[in-house]
Amino acid sequence: MRRRLVILGSLIALLGIGSWWFFATSNGRAAQFVVGGALVNLGYRMQDHLASYDFASHHEHAESLTPGDVWAEVQRQNKMAAEVRSMFPRTAHHPLVAMVVCMDARLDTNELTGDTRKYYYVIRTAGSAIEDEEGDMLELAVANGVKLILLTTHSECAAERAAADPAQRQRYPALTRSVLERGQRLRELLARPFLAEKIAKGELLVKQMDIDTRTEQLTTK
Repeated sequence: MRRRLVILGSLIALLGIGSWWFFATSNGRAAQFVVGGALVNLGYRMQDHLASYDFASHHEHAESLTPGDVWAEVQRQNKMAAEVRSMFPRTAHHPLVAMVVCMDARLDTNELTGDTRKYYYVIRTAGSAIEDEEGDMLELAVANGVKLILLTTHSECAAERAAADPAQRQRYPALTRSVLERGQRLRELLARPFLAEKIAKGELLVKQMDIDTRTEQLTTK
């Protein structure tokens, strides 16, 4: 009996020490961040194989879906997601990073950063192109507290392939122009007086990054 009490006491002590380490130390908080990211990814993986929730559900081919079928499935999934969110409310965080990311569905910004806590404004455009509207939005984001702008491109980009193909350039002239003018648009963005002043004072950093579409690894361009 005494031995059992000693073992139980030891387990309780270890649990207390482990809880203190997990919640009160810097290494423990790092572990929480990693475990939280792993759980988010686990949730994605749990959904990946659920064919009954695919937009092509109950259809042999996705082409047989009508727009109304797709809209009905969006509503169904949103209803379930909203119910989950209402049960598990999130802490509000003000974004400190603004990211420009291609609209390619293979890119997931939560997986890209490993953080789902809403520290990010995300602008998604075809080919990560920046037009005047996106420039205004980025400047407004900086005025509201953003300290880092990430301008990303990615591998295997359909917009870039279209801009490089003569036949597709004829079919998609606006998209081609946007992709080919990305460098000029970046220079115009950095030349905005408000942003240029922030950069000069060390209050804003602008980074150009490339995303590996398969791994979502960020590398400096």
